[in-house]
Amino acid sequence: MSASPLRVAIIGTGMIGGVHRRAARDAGADVVGVLGSSAETSTRTAESWNVGRGYSSLAELVDDHPDVVQICTPNDSHFAYALAVIAEGINVVCEKPLAMTAVQAATLVEAAASAGVVATVPFVYRYHPLVRELRARRLAGEFGEIALVHGSYLQDWLLDPDSSSWRVSAAVGGASRAFADVGSHWCDLAEFISGERFSAVSAVTSIAYPTRPEPHGPSFGGRLDDGSPRVVVDTEDTAMATFRTTTGKVANTVISQVSAGRKNRLWVEVDGSKGSAVFDQEEPESVWLGSQSGSSILRRGEGVVSDGQSRLNRVPAGHPQGYADAFSAFLADTYDAVRGGHPEGLPTFVDGLRAARIIDAVLTSAATATWTTIVPEEESTQ
Repeated sequence: MSASPLRVAIIGTGMIGGVHRRAARDAGADVVGVLGSSAETSTRTAESWNVGRGYSSLAELVDDHPDVVQICTPNDSHFAYALAVIAEGINVVCEKPLAMTAVQAATLVEAAASAGVVATVPFVYRYHPLVRELRARRLAGEFGEIALVHGSYLQDWLLDPDSSSWRVSAAVGGASRAFADVGSHWCDLAEFISGERFSAVSAVTSIAYPTRPEPHGPSFGGRLDDGSPRVVVDTEDTAMATFRTTTGKVANTVISQVSAGRKNRLWVEVDGSKGSAVFDQEEPESVWLGSQSGSSILRRGEGVVSDGQSRLNRVPAGHPQGYADAFSAFLADTYDAVRGGHPEGLPTFVDGLRAARIIDAVLTSAATATWTTIVPEEESTQ
């Protein structure tokens, strides 16, 4: 493939579609078009985003032969879009969850492998430089033998009982909401940093308010005070999950979308026999390191940094990097893989399938009040 910019098409015109558009451009791609829920929406968004085309249909998008298609639509459409794109031999980035079920996610993994396309999932928190620093230190043995992994992912965007979104509906968002939406990020990051693999789970979930306004409007639209009829909520607002790992260790997380004042507080702590470490997504420019003799704060770019951190450091220390930079770095690695590279730590559809299997196990455990095995990668969901 030539060194000219990759041609990227985006499906989805909402908040996350805009994030993809900005990050794709920052990663050096040429965003050539966008597909929305209607031809009119596509045209309007193309003009707003200053991209060349607003596609009237998926067939028109495919006929344009982009190098990469990035899917940023409501969850119930991910599977069909991704499968159709893969069938055309086009590389794909798909927001999680990959599909409404783990069986469908496995189908996408198999389809991508058969087609020989690059297929990635935006677990972008892996791309904070200090996440790579902690991972490198764990691999070097700095923390010793891992004893415990714990943390939380807390938000408050559904704290108001009159807030709603398509994400609240199981028919559109999937059987799990809070855990699938943000708990999956916590699990991916915790496993990535610690090296521990979750093998079984005991979980509980709860719904804060039995009804909410009928979902409509933007993905994170907030309070709906327009007199919309109320509907029964069938997805969880909170979840607590305790995991066993393949090495016999324990991990635990608290997931919530109704925790006042917590906007996007993803916290992972890894405790080992020689030391501990904490990454807090809301403070991504520093990490906490602990030992029996005391604790310290390590800031991005300070001292001798790992190769993993160095690769992702875009600006000198003291010039903050954040979520947008992490997203751009993820897409840059995806595009590198499309060109034949092998970037370390790139999250693929295999990671998306793992997330789907963890979500399934969490829901089963919560429904049955039992420890539930997480299907490992080598076993089929068929």
